[in-house]
Amino acid sequence: METSSLLPRALSSGCSTTGTVSCHNTSTVSNLCCFESPGGLMLQTQFWDTNPSTGPTNSWTIHGLWPDQRLTRTVIPPELIQLLTAQGASDTLDFMKTYWVDINGKNEQFWEVKTARVVHARHVYEVYRFSRVVDAFTTRLQSTLMTTCLPSGSPKGAEAVAFFNTVVRLFKSLPTYDWLANAGITPSSSTTHTLSSLNSVLKAGAGVTPALEYAPASGSCPSSGIKYPTKTGTPATTTKTTTSGTTTQTAGGSLPTRATIHAIQSRTLVGGLLTLGTWSTQTLATMTLSGTTSSFTMKSSKGPCGVSGGVFACGSGVTASSFSAAISGSNLLVAYGGSTAFSSTGVPSDTTVYTVYTGSSHAQDYTLSIISA
Repeated sequence: METSSLLPRALSSGCSTTGTVSCHNTSTVSNLCCFESPGGLMLQTQFWDTNPSTGPTNSWTIHGLWPDQRLTRTVIPPELIQLLTAQGASDTLDFMKTYWVDINGKNEQFWEVKTARVVHARHVYEVYRFSRVVDAFTTRLQSTLMTTCLPSGSPKGAEAVAFFNTVVRLFKSLPTYDWLANAGITPSSSTTHTLSSLNSVLKAGAGVTPALEYAPASGSCPSSGIKYPTKTGTPATTTKTTTSGTTTQTAGGSLPTRATIHAIQSRTLVGGLLTLGTWSTQTLATMTLSGTTSSFTMKSSKGPCGVSGGVFACGSGVTASSFSAAISGSNLLVAYGGSTAFSSTGVPSDTTVYTVYTGSSHAQDYTLSIISA
C-alpha cells in the first residue's frame, strides 16, 4: 500500500509504491520511514459483540489495527475529536461513532487505547482478524509513523489523523457482514456453522484466511457448532439509487409496513412473490409486514405467510412464521431461520409459477428482497 495514501489529504509521504515487502524482508533497510520495522504484517480486528450489543445489527465493528510484533504504544494527542475535525477528517469521525464504539459509551478513550494490543475480557461473539501487508503511516505501526518521518510543516497530530483514516478505510474494504450474508450466513439464535464454511466465505471475499476466535481466549474457535447470534439494536442505513438516477431506496432502519418481495438471482431481479407466496414474473403481491428487522411477520391479501416443512406459502390456512431482515449491500433481504437462501425447482415465466422453498437445496436458488410499496 502506498504510504502517501494513508496521510491526511494535505500531506504526502514521498515514499515509493515499489520496493521490498516488509513482512517478507530479510535484508537491512536504511530508510525506516518508508519501511515498517521490525515487521509489517498488520492485524485488522473486527468484533461481533452481543452482550452487550455494540454497533449496527448489520455490521461487525472495528476493534483496532496493529502490527504483529512489538507491542509498544504511541501516544495519541489529547482531544482526538477536535483533532480529527480540525484536520478535515470529520467523515472519518462520523463513521467511527457508528462502527468503532465502546461498550460503556466512552468512545474517545476506546479509540486511544486501541493503539495498544489489548483484549478485553468481555463477552463477545468473535474476534475477527485479517492479516494484511500494510506498509503504512498508521499510529503505533512502529517506524513509519514517527513524527520525524512526516513531511516538513505537518500539523501536530497528523500521524494520529492518518492512523484513524487508515483504520476506517481498511475496515470499509473488509465488509464481513455482507460477505457472510451474501452466502446465506446471517445472525441466528439457533443456527450453527463450521469453521471451514465461515473461513471459505471470508477468504473468497478478502483473499486471505482470517483468524476467527472467541474472545478473550486466543485460538479458541471450534471446528463446528459455531454460533453467530443476533444483536439487539438497529441496522445501519444505506441508500440505493435506481438506474434512472431519479429516486432512492433506503435499506435499513425501520421495516416498511407494506412491501413487494422481489427475487434476486445471480444479481438480477427475476420476478418475486404472488399472494399465495409462489415465485412468479407476474404482477407482484403487496405484503403487509409487522414487527422490526429483527423479527417480523408477513401477510398477503390471501392470509398470513409462513414456512411449513421447508415450503413457503401464504393463505388463510397458513400459520404465520417469524422472519428477519438482513442487509446485503443495498438490499434488504428476507431471512428465515438465520438464512437468506430460498430456492425453487424452476424459473418462472409468463403464467408459470413455482413453489418457494427455504434453503438452497433445489435447482434454482435466489434471495428475496424487500422493496417498500
